[in-house]
Amino acid sequence: MSRIGKKPIPVPSGVQVAVKGHTVTTKGPKGELSWRFPDAMTIEVDSGAGQIVVGRKGDASSVRALHGLTRALIANMVTGVSKGYEKKLEIYGTGYGCQVKGGQFLLNCGYMGRGVDAQGKPKEAQFVIDIPKGLSVTVEVPTARGESEPARFTVTGADKQLIGQFTSELRLIRPPEPYKGKGLRFQGEHVRRKQGKAFASGAS
Repeated sequence: MSRIGKKPIPVPSGVQVAVKGHTVTTKGPKGELSWRFPDAMTIEVDSGAGQIVVGRKGDASSVRALHGLTRALIANMVTGVSKGYEKKLEIYGTGYGCQVKGGQFLLNCGYMGRGVDAQGKPKEAQFVIDIPKGLSVTVEVPTARGESEPARFTVTGADKQLIGQFTSELRLIRPPEPYKGKGLRFQGEHVRRKQGKAFASGAS
């Protein structure tokens, strides 16, 4: 049996878990999540012991591989609705910055040609990204100053997978470049730096 899959998932107080058909739903203080698990898996909710037990219907290699994965994903759902998840990002580059306005994330990261809107007014940001339902973005530092004081923001929510996808897509807009480190990066991410070209001058 999978070492991970056989471990019961503890259900904290305040979290409700329901299984209907092949769909498991978790509900807690941070929200509600649902997921359709594979047909080869079984899920039992032991309310008395306050835990979830994930089992499997066979021992084929493909089924064994799903066992640990299913357990891990459901454990993430329980943690998400009870405590939530967050990812912190930083924006390096003088004048780079961000803000949240009306359910949208506004990002400036050094690209030229902001353009104008339908009324002919200058656009507020180079990129306007809709924040997915279930996620929230909090801006701690709206504008970067120099190369050592980045803009900072945090993405929070109950769905770990959605947070990872959204923040990865944001980072792809302006990945950190290797010379000055300008761009978006996850907090604590190490960016391997390159030395710029050196031009030697000599007498002709």
